[in-house]
Amino acid sequence: MTKKELSALEQLKYGFDHFKKEVYEKDIKRFEQLAEEQKPKFMVIACADSRVCPSTVFSFQPGEAFTVRNIAALVPPFCEKKRNSGVGAALEYAIEILKVENIVVVGHSRCGGIRGLMSISEDSHNCDDFIEDWVKIGWSARERVKDEHGTLPLSDQCSNCEKEAVNLSLNNLKTYPFVKKAIEKNSVKLIGGHYDFVDCEITVWEA
Repeated sequence: MTKKELSALEQLKYGFDHFKKEVYEKDIKRFEQLAEEQKPKFMVIACADSRVCPSTVFSFQPGEAFTVRNIAALVPPFCEKKRNSGVGAALEYAIEILKVENIVVVGHSRCGGIRGLMSISEDSHNCDDFIEDWVKIGWSARERVKDEHGTLPLSDQCSNCEKEAVNLSLNNLKTYPFVKKAIEKNSVKLIGGHYDFVDCEITVWEA
């Protein structure tokens, strides 16, 4: 029986058995140490796209990266009303508890969330749509791309917005008081990245 012929539960069990035999049992000491504590140097904010796994792309081992994934790898600006607080809570935990040294925001090629953002009509007010409401966090990135590259085909506009949205998220990170404080103390660096999974290329830059 091939993996494709397995049921969902069987695939999960098969995957775990493979992990336990090929990863866990070959590095038990590492996992014993991780059972006591974690000290990741990186926090990675990446897209939930199934083709983009930051631990695989950056060859992180268990315990090396605290990871948050959402649609389009977006970071909302700080809001005292705690709207979209999932990312904020993760950021606070990474900075205040884990003391990470680097926060990395990674966008990627052919991002469906960014394409959705670029395809929203100017007069759209569909507040009942979870996806649209979320990707509108990147609205100013979309507007900048429309202003500077509006004559290009939609696919090229999306490619530009994938990177512009990362820069927007990096700027939004600085609106969180605890992130701003950590930056001022030189205890954390902000890094942007774009992963092209079509050509398997990565671009990274410091904010």
